[in-house]
Parts: sequence; structure tokens; C-alpha cells
Amino acid sequence: MSNTLTFTASDANLRRLLIIRCLVLIAGTSALIYASQVMSLMLPYILIGYTLLFLALITLFSFWRLHYLWAVTDIEYLVQLLVDIVGLTLLLYLSGGASNPFISFYLVPLCISAAVLPWSYTWIVAGLSLAAYSLLLFFYIPIPELNPQGMHHGTSNNTHIWGMWLNFAFSAILITLFVVRMASALREKETQENAQREDLLRNEQILAVARLAAGTAHKLGTPLSTMAIVTESLGESSGLTIEQREDIALLETQINQCKETLKELVQTARLSNIDDKVSIACDNFIEELCQHWLMMRPEVSSTLKIDSDTPAPQINVEATLEQAISNLLNNAADACPQDINVNLSWDSHNIYLKISDQGPGIPQQIREQLDSPAIKHSSKGLGLGLLLSHATVNRYNGKLELYPHPSGGTITSLTLPHTETKDV
Repeated sequence: MSNTLTFTASDANLRRLLIIRCLVLIAGTSALIYASQVMSLMLPYILIGYTLLFLALITLFSFWRLHYLWAVTDIEYLVQLLVDIVGLTLLLYLSGGASNPFISFYLVPLCISAAVLPWSYTWIVAGLSLAAYSLLLFFYIPIPELNPQGMHHGTSNNTHIWGMWLNFAFSAILITLFVVRMASALREKETQENAQREDLLRNEQILAVARLAAGTAHKLGTPLSTMAIVTESLGESSGLTIEQREDIALLETQINQCKETLKELVQTARLSNIDDKVSIACDNFIEELCQHWLMMRPEVSSTLKIDSDTPAPQINVEATLEQAISNLLNNAADACPQDINVNLSWDSHNIYLKISDQGPGIPQQIREQLDSPAIKHSSKGLGLGLLLSHATVNRYNGKLELYPHPSGGTITSLTLPHTETKDV
């Protein structure tokens, strides 16, 4: 088992927060030493030291926790920020309260929350910070050296202190209202850009496959014609047994089928330029497709079941959709050629096609990569076919899912909208 850890964005954000806390602890310890040795301030150094030690222990525990594969949730990140607020409040209570110049540090966890956490959590951080700041106006251990002139312990009407509080409250509200939305908009834009990059990469890969297919069609044309001539000559030979003639006839059939497939490949490339599609009832389309597919895979045993009492809806069909579904059927047949069940149903909006096989199942890695621009192949393929099928289903505004069959094997679920619901 590998010991390599893969850090997610949430892990990295928590690590950065802990680094910031370490810097604050170093700065706080340095300030405490300076106040004691240089300024000779009368402070509760023992209580302040215990508070710093408490924060240090929590930080060490959090660093240790990052070495385990536990997902960092938004709630855990919120708790970490609340720990910072509580720790800062204790330190400020012991060192002058709202008159301490470090009182504005409450804005740091608030800004971090606005950039990382959802809006509701940021309101919690803002509310707790403002409540702590407000309490520190009245409850604290005073330090005469930090109090403005004329400010005495228990005085609540000092213009400077209340001005600082009002400034903090206004800043906290602005950050919570606008920075959260700005950060959310940036994350959404980044997500859209990543999706566009993946789509572009997938389209480039599909275009490369199309070019390769066109070249392959040219290269295979001549050998297939040669094979057709040779098999025809062999069939006319005398002295062949009945079994040999049947085998030659089967070869001729398969060669002709390959030639027809190449013609369809070239025809598909031409039709794709003029966007030629045919509207057909979905049950007729699937029945014809399955019959044609079984001719190509005579070793397969398959059943088609249509679960619906309402008239079959229409769907726009082009050659790429037929090939996409054929790829899914081939994947099922490659996994296990026996007992493949094809179930077709529909409702008022969508058409549902489920293909069940009794094979070993699709690896978890391939299921997780189904939406990625590149799917790694397994020992029996399941790479390029899934990539092309998924791209076709996306163009139809449909959905393709793979999940384990309860009794073993894999269920491939394909959802496509009606022609009346959404044109391709």
C-alpha cells in the first residue's frame, strides 16, 4: 500500500491557515518577550503563555491530522477559524481589550472565511468576531500604557475606541456581503474555465480519432477488396467440403460487412458536415440497432425489453449516436457475451436505456474518470469507446453513468431527451 498523500484544495487551505497561525504565535511570543523585557509592562504573563501554548498544541494536532486521509470539510475549517477567534479574544482580554492595537486582527479570519467558506459560515465568523470585539469594550484587563488619554477602565463612551469598533463593524459587513460573492464568482469562473479546457481537450482527442479513422478507412479498403476476391475464388474451387464452403461463405459475409462499415464511416464524416439527422421512434431505433449489432456479434446472447405502455417518443438520430450505443453494447459483450439485458423505457421528458452484463465489472478508476477528457483503458479496452460515447451523449444533452450490478457485472445507464424536449 502506498504511503503517498494527495492533498486536495481543502487540505492546502487548512495547511495555509495553520502556517498563518504559526506566524501569529511567533509574533505573539516575540511581543510578549518585548513587553516583559523592554517595556516592563504589568501583564498576566502566565495566563497569556498558557493561551499561546493552547493554540500551539491545537496547531500541532492539526498538522498531525493532515497526514491522514481524512477529508477536510467546511465545518472543520470553520472550527479552526473559530479557534483562532477564541484564542485572539483571550489574548486581547488579557492585554487591554479593545484598546490593544492588534484588535483589528479579527479581520484576518473573516477575510479567510470570505475567500474559502460558504456565505452562511462567513456570517458566523463575522457575528462571533463582532460579538467578541463588542465584549472587549467592557470586559478586559486594562493596560494603562495602551489606553488613550482620558480613557479609564469601565468607560464606554470614548470616541476613539467606539470609532474603532464602528470601523470594524462596517468592514466586517462589507467583507461578508461582497468579498464572499466575489470569491464565489471567481471560483465559479475557474470551474467553468476548467470545464471548457476539458471539453476542448476532449474535442481535440475526438478530432484526432476522426482523422485516424479516415486514414484507416483508406488503408483497409484495398486489403478488404483483395480478401473479397480471394474468398470468392476459393468459393468457386472444386473439391471443397460442405463445411469448408460454409466457412468461406461466412468469411465473405464478414468481409462484406467490414466494407459496409467502412462506407458508413466515410458517409458519417460527410453527414456530419451538413448536420443530417433523422427523427425516428426510439423503440424502432433501438430494435434495429440491436439486430444489426447481433449480426456483428453472433456469439452474444442478448434480450431487449421495452418497459412502457405509452407511444414511443421520437429522437433525432445520426450515425454517431448509433456508434455510441454500439460501443456500450460491445463493452458489455467483451465483459461477458452471455445474458446481456437491454432495457428501454421513457417518460414525458427522457428516454432511458440500460445495458446490464454479468462480467467482472467496470474498475472504479474508469467510473471516476468518465467525465474527464481522457479515460485510461483497461485490459479489455473500455477507454476510447467510452470517451467517444460520452462525447456523443453530451452533444445530445444526455447523461451516461456506470455502476455495479447488484448480482455482479455492470449496468450502463444512458439518458437522452426527447426530440420534442431538446433538439440536438
